[in-house]
Amino acid sequence: MSFQPLEQEIINIKGIGKQKAEELKEMGISSVRDLFFHFPTRYEDYQIKDLRDVNHGDKVTVEGTIYSEPLFKRLPNKKNILSVKVVVDSFLVTATWFNRPFLKNQLQIGRPILLSGKWDRARLQITVSTQEFLDLAQTSKKGHLLPVYSLPSGFHQNMYRKYLIQGIQQFYQGIDDYLPKQVIEKYKLFNLREAIKGIHFPKDSQEGQQARRRLIYDELLLYQLRLHYLKKSYRQSFKGIERKLDQNRIDQFIDQLPYDLTSAQVRVVNEVLSDMSNNLAMNRLLQGDVGTGKTVIAAIALYANYLSGYQGALMVPTEILAEQHFVSFKEQFKKLDIEVGVLTGKLTEKEKNSINGQLQMGLIDIVIGTHALIQEGVYFKQLGLVITDEQHRFGVEQRAVLRKKGNEQTPDVLYMTATPIPRTLAITAFGDMDVSTLDEYPAGRKKIITQWVKPTQMERVLEFVEREIRNGRQAYVIAPLIEESEKLDVQNAIDIHANLSAYFKDYQVGLLHGRMRPKEKEEVMLQFLNNHLHILVSTTVIEVGVNVPNASVMIINDAERFGLAQLHQLRGRVGRGEYQSYCILIADPKSETGKERMRIMEQTNDGFEIARRDLEIRGPGDFFGVKQSGLPDFKLADLIENYRTLEVARNDANRLIFGNEFWSDPEWEGLRKELERAGAFQAEILDT
Repeated sequence: MSFQPLEQEIINIKGIGKQKAEELKEMGISSVRDLFFHFPTRYEDYQIKDLRDVNHGDKVTVEGTIYSEPLFKRLPNKKNILSVKVVVDSFLVTATWFNRPFLKNQLQIGRPILLSGKWDRARLQITVSTQEFLDLAQTSKKGHLLPVYSLPSGFHQNMYRKYLIQGIQQFYQGIDDYLPKQVIEKYKLFNLREAIKGIHFPKDSQEGQQARRRLIYDELLLYQLRLHYLKKSYRQSFKGIERKLDQNRIDQFIDQLPYDLTSAQVRVVNEVLSDMSNNLAMNRLLQGDVGTGKTVIAAIALYANYLSGYQGALMVPTEILAEQHFVSFKEQFKKLDIEVGVLTGKLTEKEKNSINGQLQMGLIDIVIGTHALIQEGVYFKQLGLVITDEQHRFGVEQRAVLRKKGNEQTPDVLYMTATPIPRTLAITAFGDMDVSTLDEYPAGRKKIITQWVKPTQMERVLEFVEREIRNGRQAYVIAPLIEESEKLDVQNAIDIHANLSAYFKDYQVGLLHGRMRPKEKEEVMLQFLNNHLHILVSTTVIEVGVNVPNASVMIINDAERFGLAQLHQLRGRVGRGEYQSYCILIADPKSETGKERMRIMEQTNDGFEIARRDLEIRGPGDFFGVKQSGLPDFKLADLIENYRTLEVARNDANRLIFGNEFWSDPEWEGLRKELERAGAFQAEILDT
């Protein structure tokens, strides 16, 4: 099987000289493959339409005969207009050109002409963008969909199309398909030759769509194959812990919980315990909205790990959260004789040494801590399970260090996040991990009431806050976000703090922002947690990191400046106790997108629905933030539009990589070589 034609250097295409080859290389096009896989961004449609079927304002291409002498008229500002009557089928159409006086002598009565432009149905007029005199045309645009490419200035579309036509003529027949016939027939796909020709020069839109369909499947399949190979390599490279779980005692522990697990929690517990009971190192992401019960999953996993004779570690982003988890886990495990420890940066050197010694001797069964857990000098006797909460807050290297604190065997790792990620993105960005989703809330949980108000209604909002404080509750007030300027964010917070302190003279108003030292932040949060502060004014540093069940009001100023996902995360700071909670969005958005975001927040508390809508509005790159997204820059595939194809490609990749046929059957040799060419088998095993 030969892939040689695609690997030919670009200069081997007739008509491309040294200079043009260099220009193409600057665009990233150095081979025939690069040329063929630089896809059109759109098409210019020169297919002839019946004017009776064309809507007002649409672009249209028609063929007709010039009927009248041209009319030339000068306009102000040195502009001019040229018009002529053209017979198109049973219509007498006015064709109009702006600032094209040189065409006047060519517009002769009886001459056949092809016109493309914007159709004015009321006036029977075409504002012409391009024209072609059919008595001169050797090769006409008529009836074609012409590809339009993203090209640097000075590189003409016609020239690029010419190179493509020549490249296809020279190398088309030599292109072998890397997909086996069975796959092409199963999904009724174009073969690779048809797809390449069809995406650049489709006979009609249907052929173009079929070509895209094949190439999108390829793009998603190859990406998923790489991810699944990475997953397989990871499993083979890291020797996991094979343990026999004491299911009876685990069930007893679950039965004594003060509430029943939701069906989603039961499903996730089974997935996690299944991972822990085999000899492959667990590498699982647990995603669930605030309030769906991730912490109890962590507790069950840590207990199962303890029963099998191993130590467990839970790493969280803030010291206060570590303390809160420590108190609740100590209470939960006190009757089971499980020793729980806490390790944070604020401990004295003596206290840290004591904890480290106990960990090393195996006297602590479960340790909860911040990044202090991964510092030098922290050793475990037998670490079996690592759980990181808000996994995106810790870098790849930090998580890797904690995993390496196991001995010969790799500890099982469970990453938890309260940032709901749409399934489409989760299986793309985290395809090398197993993903569990908590998509169900415990019964009886009160929904947070969300209301969007205009800044002019601020007085009413403050009166409402005062009523809640009089009833014993507390409130967060978020300062507006000024992009690219933490300094301005802080100034906003300081101004709002001053104003609220003046308004609420009888209450304590605290201030929290990103420029404070960690110790100062911890102190303020502790005061708020203990109800020594009634109102906490904060920048977005509050987004993650503490649980205040008594806080019932979240006010977000200039809410239109925030993305949906961030608004939802901020809202999740309240509604953590028994009290009805409220989120008030103060905003006066001018754009329709901004208004839509406010309406979505009012309509739903479901983080996955919000994430899905946010993905639609912002797109995948912006959803995560482009740099840390981990998402590939697909040429054709759209993760929202092509999610069904993504699911199919993922299932196919999983079956192939973890099966035997792909690795041994000659029928799959082409796809194996294509993966090898793309560097998939040399992929470094990332500790993600």
